[in-house]
Amino acid sequence: MTGRGFRFGINLLTPSSRTAWQARCREAEDLGYDVIAVPDHLGLPAPFPALVSAAEITTRPRLAVFVLNAGFYNPALLARDLAGTDQLVDGRLEVALGAGYVKAEFDAAGLPWAGARHRVDHLERTMREVRSLLTDSRHQPRPVQDPMPPLTIAGNGNRVLRLAAQHADIVAFSGATSGTNPGSLRFLGPDALAQRVAHVRDAAPDRFGAIELNLLIHAVAPDGDRRRAAAGARRFEDHLPDRDLSEVPTILSGPPGEMADTLERHRERYGFTYFTVPEPAMREFARAIAKVRS
Repeated sequence: MTGRGFRFGINLLTPSSRTAWQARCREAEDLGYDVIAVPDHLGLPAPFPALVSAAEITTRPRLAVFVLNAGFYNPALLARDLAGTDQLVDGRLEVALGAGYVKAEFDAAGLPWAGARHRVDHLERTMREVRSLLTDSRHQPRPVQDPMPPLTIAGNGNRVLRLAAQHADIVAFSGATSGTNPGSLRFLGPDALAQRVAHVRDAAPDRFGAIELNLLIHAVAPDGDRRRAAAGARRFEDHLPDRDLSEVPTILSGPPGEMADTLERHRERYGFTYFTVPEPAMREFARAIAKVRS
């Protein structure tokens, strides 16, 4: 069992006015969330302006893009934006990078779509160049955090997880694999998720204990209806029988005490101490946070 304490993040998904956005961020802080995050998908909030706006109204939570699609960015421009954002949020930024998986978004942005190997190549190149720039004392702007904000690498494939094991402060597990349709996902079961964690441990045994492990929760079902919750999860194909769906680690169900117990079991079995939930679950999951911390 890890001795690391829990952290809880909320991934805010709905674009809105400044007033409405800041009210939601203030509520997230009041509910006890440790990290306010936004994803990096077309049609959702613009990541960097959203985080700067969140910083204006909050004081405690860390702020993250969860996660940046490396394929959308030039490393030099991304390093500038990350450093500038860290300045404007008073050093609360966390940097999260992934390879991207939604072909339709690359098409809509007029960006070339490449196979997984090339997208991971770009992720690795981006990570290395961004780190080199941000840790260079001559680079301007300078991030507040020295030498740079904490680095998260997120994904599920072997190569991405090896990269994360060797270089990241935080490894974020998607808890999902590619679906049958382009850009779609399927849930991982408990044994498959355990194998993904073991892959990270095996890739960097000497530093594994220093890595924070994050799990993205895809759905929360306070009424216990996991089938309905799964059906509402964004981009997921739900083909699992009820028996298998009942064991999916990234769906939490039941009253707050039951969800809190599940989080404790996830820490015991997998080592997860940092959990991120989607915006629709914000208030219900906050009750589980209160139980964990009571």
